[in-house]
Order: sequence, then structure tokens, then C-alpha cells
Amino acid sequence: MTRTAAVFVTIASTLALVAADVPLRQVASAAALVEVTDFGDNPGNLRMHLYVPDSVRPEPAVVVAMHGCTGSGPGYYQSSEFASLADRYGFVVVYPSASEHDNCFDVWSDAARSRDGGSDPDSIVSMVDYVRARHHADPRRVFATGGSSGGMETTALLVLHPDVFAAGAAFMGIPFACFPNEADFDPSRPCFTGTVDKSPREWGDLARATNPDHAGPWPRVQLWHGTDDTLIAYSLLREQVDQWTDLHGLSPSPTATDSPAPGWTREHFGYDCGAGKVEAITVAGGVHNLPTGGMAAHAVEFFGLTTG
Repeated sequence: MTRTAAVFVTIASTLALVAADVPLRQVASAAALVEVTDFGDNPGNLRMHLYVPDSVRPEPAVVVAMHGCTGSGPGYYQSSEFASLADRYGFVVVYPSASEHDNCFDVWSDAARSRDGGSDPDSIVSMVDYVRARHHADPRRVFATGGSSGGMETTALLVLHPDVFAAGAAFMGIPFACFPNEADFDPSRPCFTGTVDKSPREWGDLARATNPDHAGPWPRVQLWHGTDDTLIAYSLLREQVDQWTDLHGLSPSPTATDSPAPGWTREHFGYDCGAGKVEAITVAGGVHNLPTGGMAAHAVEFFGLTTG
């Protein structure tokens, strides 16, 4: 077994233990998850599954929900609450499935760290374009979310395609461009252990260098991490805050702190018309299994999909 293969097996073993504790989604409507095979350009060789609720709103919002390593779109549909929230609020959910490297989304290659580079982010944008065209979705209300590898991909989509995604919620993620290459996608390396430490400006510059022509605002972002995560260190939450506050031109010190649920500490960094620009939520005792009960609902609320 090669070193790289062994790394993916290590990650897969950890995530498989977590997945075993996640309950399956209880389907309560006639709407069903459907695979779409002809959604357009697909350089990342991803699969696409789509959930359209029975009562979809006119010009619906789109939420792209992404699994962790070893997972799949159908698995994330079953184990997360986004489909049931779509039933309640009338948005559409896209569930991409990674197909290589133990089903981890590519966040380490040069292609995956380049706008229109020809990797997973471009495949996911093709999925969004498909939904916008076929379901008359609102182009101003496209959002990304995911856990672990899906949380990393969430950050990549927001940085690479800020003209497509209005906001994101990354669970157990890392800063964009933390992995310089595939060899660093390894639980023993700094972007997992949390020994990486850059200034807010250094993190921000890594993102800006990927998108030097982007002059508009950056997407809003909600960041989640558990204090007892043993795969992706909790300290990486602060590195993500440093990157996103720098992109938004904000201080890395919170402007307000509250507790939306027992054991959760939420830090706010700046507002835009009443909506938070950057939020960081610490889950006391949380391990590598987010989002758990109620967290997806808070993400959807952050997206602004629970009102109107």
C-alpha cells in the first residue's frame, strides 16, 4: 500500500466510526432523491443527486450539501437534516458525491485551488447551473455547506466562486489553500493537527491570489468546530476565522458572543444589513461528527431561508 493510500484509509476509518452513530433520515414526503447524470461539464468526475421538495418555492434557493471522506451524496441525504429542512422551507438541495481518493473532495491539487482549474469545484458549479436552468432557481440565493471534506470543499467554493455562492456553512473545515499538495492531506500534517499558524493577512492573501480579479464582496460564512475533534484540530477554527475576517476587512476579535444552544458558543464578526458576515460556533465536547441535531437548521437560518 502506498503512503497516500494509507492516509486515505486512516481518514476513512475515522469517519466510518462516526457515520455508524448517525441516524438515517426519516422520509416524510413523496419527494425523492434523484440522480442527475447529464448536468454538464464534470472535470471532477462527481455524481449529482438532487432533492426537490413537494412544495418548492417560486425561484427557490439552492443549498449544495457535501459529505465527508468515504461518504456519498445519498448517504448525506440520509444522515443530515437538509432535506427535511427543504421540505419545511421550500429550497432545493444538491448532493454531490466525490468518486476518488476514498470519496474525499479534492482540496489539495493545483486544479482544485484554481478558479476554473478543472476539478471538483467546477463540477459542482455545473450542478448549480443545471438547477438554476431547470428549476428557475434564484441566482442570488445559492449556498454551500458540508462536514469535514465537505466543509473544506465549502470553503473552496466560496473562495473560488464568490459570484455563484452567497454564503456557506463549513463544519469541521480548514482554511482555503491550507494543503499545498496531496502529500499534505494527511492526519499527521499541520492542516489536520492544527500546528499550522498564519496571520490573518497571510491567509487572506492565499485566497485573494486565487481570485485576483474579484472586486465584489466575499460570501458570508458560518464556521463550526467541536473542541474534542481528534481528526481535524479545533485550533483550525481560529485559522479559518483569521482568513475570513481578513477577506471581509474585519477585526479577528469578535464584536459579540452568544450561546444559541447549550454547549454552543457563537462569535460574531461584522454585519451586513443585519446578517452576520462571519460567525464561528464552538461546540463544547464536540467530536468529528458535525453537523448533529439542530445544527443544519442554524446553518439554514444563517442563509436567510427560514423567513419570508
